[in-house]
Amino acid sequence: MKITALLIGLLILAPFTQAQSAQEVANSAAAAAYYRGDDGRAQVSMKIVDQRGRERTRAFAILRRNTGGALQDQQFYVHFNQPTDIADTAFLVEKHVGQDDDRWLYLPALDLVRRIASSDERTSFVGSHFFYEDVSGRAPDEDTHELIETSDVYFVLKSVPKNPSDVEFDYFKSWIHKASSLPIKTEYYNSKGEVYRTYEALKVEAIDGIPTVVQSKMTDNNRGGSTTLTYATVQYNNGINASIFTERSLRNPPTRLLKF
Repeated sequence: MKITALLIGLLILAPFTQAQSAQEVANSAAAAAYYRGDDGRAQVSMKIVDQRGRERTRAFAILRRNTGGALQDQQFYVHFNQPTDIADTAFLVEKHVGQDDDRWLYLPALDLVRRIASSDERTSFVGSHFFYEDVSGRAPDEDTHELIETSDVYFVLKSVPKNPSDVEFDYFKSWIHKASSLPIKTEYYNSKGEVYRTYEALKVEAIDGIPTVVQSKMTDNNRGGSTTLTYATVQYNNGINASIFTERSLRNPPTRLLKF
């Protein structure tokens, strides 16, 4: 697997020396991917390519606030500004430890706030190959993890859902970079043991000393097509107020925080 220069450097500077259980590796990966800093804001572009090679683009901002420590409750807010037909569409998440997350989607054309049921978490996020759950993260305690391979660079985990009826996959494998704890690749398998969906971290940069995925890709291995996310700007520890993460902000976006 190709490794960026940053990841190689991190491995040299921070060699992995302590044994971890599979659950500890999964916890560290979730913390690295979704919980760095007290909060975060990012400017993101999305390119969707369908099975015929046709392209669509989206542009949005993400705001995130930790309400506790790593792997504790958390708040997410996503606001779209391009293209014009989905401008001002907004997505709000209240993540809860040990229970279902609360998710809402605001559709400006209808002036409608729609609650996203837990059964819809693993459906397409605004027509992309990413799912709603991919955007805000899957809790590591929702799966049983097994460490199936270890190299100098990666832990490889096999993760099986504790509640199979809640998801469309049979299991998934994750390649976790040892030094940064970032998931670099994830393969989702169906009941036939076939890979039908693949996530890849394409580019990683150090932002405020924090290893951060700044480009990622989700591929549909069955139907074809993929979606690439590129993070033009990422900022940590902005002092984002909890009042931003309310249903009111779906209709009245926090303009100051959405401008970069």
